[in-house]
Amino acid sequence: MRRSTDRIITTHAGSLSRPSDLIALNRARAAGETWDDGAYQKCLSSAVADVIRKQQELGVDVPDDGEFGKPMAANYDYGVWWNYAFARMEGFVAADSVAESAHKKSSVADIALTTIGNRRDWQKFSEFYQDPESSGTLVGSAARRPTRRPVCTAPIKYVGHAAIRADIENLKKAMASSGIEEGFMCSIAPGSFARGEDLYYQTGEEFVFAAAEAMREEYKAIVDAGIVLQIDDPSLPDNWDMINPEPPLGEFKKFERVRIEALNHALRGLPQDRVRYHICWGSWHGPHTTDIPLRDIVDLVLSVDAGAYSVEAGNVRHEHEWRVWKEAKLPDGKLLIPGVVSHATNLVEHPQVIADRIVRYAHVVGRENVIAGTDCGLGGRIHPQIAWAKLQVLAEGAKLATAELWR
Repeated sequence: MRRSTDRIITTHAGSLSRPSDLIALNRARAAGETWDDGAYQKCLSSAVADVIRKQQELGVDVPDDGEFGKPMAANYDYGVWWNYAFARMEGFVAADSVAESAHKKSSVADIALTTIGNRRDWQKFSEFYQDPESSGTLVGSAARRPTRRPVCTAPIKYVGHAAIRADIENLKKAMASSGIEEGFMCSIAPGSFARGEDLYYQTGEEFVFAAAEAMREEYKAIVDAGIVLQIDDPSLPDNWDMINPEPPLGEFKKFERVRIEALNHALRGLPQDRVRYHICWGSWHGPHTTDIPLRDIVDLVLSVDAGAYSVEAGNVRHEHEWRVWKEAKLPDGKLLIPGVVSHATNLVEHPQVIADRIVRYAHVVGRENVIAGTDCGLGGRIHPQIAWAKLQVLAEGAKLATAELWR
């Protein structure tokens, strides 16, 4: 992976605002309407080329495809970011075909993680989350309409080879056209994927390891294509809020350690310097007062076999956690990608604020070990006009930080 050898370079966390024509085609596909696959693939390829050029124009050094190959029917659907993986897997059926009471419940954590509707933050601020005037579209689509994920009823098998091949081809073609040196592509972690109901495997551990073995095919395809693989794993910190009541920290970390082991199993043999690991505390817009502190899970984060770690740092619930890295030493040769721009506010950060955040991290872990990023994907979380403005000021802030750190 590229490093900030002579200046602070920039990237982001993945999802970007989809163009209206792609959204319309995705909506038609989701509704089961008749659609022209050739027209869809042409639209997708063009959209990826455009989004690569847009990132380059704004000053993003390490871009991605905006996750455009992962169907979303709208820019503001919360929770659907993981659905692409179910479309690339065998072994699952629609939740409405299985009675909810039928699934196995082997532990407190497994029970809690079969639904997102039990979040402690959502319970604590229930009036806010149920009020459409206060919570807005993003939160309303989640807290007011909790949904079940597809249910595992057979062996998990990866069948998304054509889809990931198309994603790779679109990204590489767009990068070559724009002269981009390095790009990345997102793929879901086993622990974040295998959080639904399971009627096939005997234990939760078997379930998540089966998901890991299947997802390995996608991970390997991305790395073998010369693209940096970003593992998206919001479940590591996010699961904490979904277990109600709050569990003992040791019990929770034991539960999560299995999921990290499954991820490392999936990453076995892949070069660490071609893998980034991203966590966040959930992308919904809310108080987040029950988030687990980074200091309590940073050891788990660093146990992932990756060359770079992407964490929230612009979110005001977590901005102070740059101090964690004073004690949790970043291993030699590894990179830190702090999110210095937040997806959780419509305010466009001032470039100097961004520069100050970058400089704080650079002083703790070394300027060459910092890449400036975003807290989470911007697509679907804020209005497209604001998302692009945030990427522009990200680059401006990185220039200010460079001037200070290399003066």
